[in-house]
Amino acid sequence: MADRITGKVAVVVANEGIEQVELTESWKALEDAGAQPTLIAPSGGQAQAMNHFDKADTFPVDLPVADADPDEYIGLMLPGGVGNPDILRMDADAVAFVRAFFDAGKPVAAICHAPWTLIEADVVRGRTLTSWPSLQTDIRNAGATWVDEEVHHDGNLITSRKPDDLPAFCETMVELFAKA
Repeated sequence: MADRITGKVAVVVANEGIEQVELTESWKALEDAGAQPTLIAPSGGQAQAMNHFDKADTFPVDLPVADADPDEYIGLMLPGGVGNPDILRMDADAVAFVRAFFDAGKPVAAICHAPWTLIEADVVRGRTLTSWPSLQTDIRNAGATWVDEEVHHDGNLITSRKPDDLPAFCETMVELFAKA
C-alpha cells in the first residue's frame, strides 16, 4: 500500500523564478498521496515559473506568506530555481515561516537552490544536506555538511540536487510527510 499524507502541505515560493518542473512534479506527488498542497508566496496573485532561465507558466497563489499560519500545515516543500530562493530569502515573513517548521519539528523537503532559504532561516547548522552543486560553499559556510547525493534524509529534512532527482525526491518526501 502506498504512503498516504493526511493534511495540508505548505509549498512556499517567491512570486517569480520557480523551477516549474520542481513545483509541478512535487505538487503532483503530494496530491497523489492525498495531501492538500497550498501555494504560498510573499504576495498574492500569481507565481511565475521558469524552465531554467525561460519564462514558463504562472500559478495562482493561494495565500500570502504573511497571512499563513505554520500550525495549519503538516509539512513544508520548497522548490528551487535560481531566482526563487534568492528572492524568497530576502522576505522576512517567508524566512520566519520556514524557520517555524524546524522549530516545530515538522518535515521539510527542499530541492535544487531551495537550501538558500534554509541557510537564511539559520536551520542547517549541524545538518547534512545536498543541493545544486554551486550552493555547497554556502551550505558549508552556514555550518552544515554538503553531500553529492540524489536525495539526502537528515531527520525531518530531505534535500535533492536537481530536476533529474525528482523521482527519488518525491518518493522520499511522500514517505516523510506520511509519517507526520
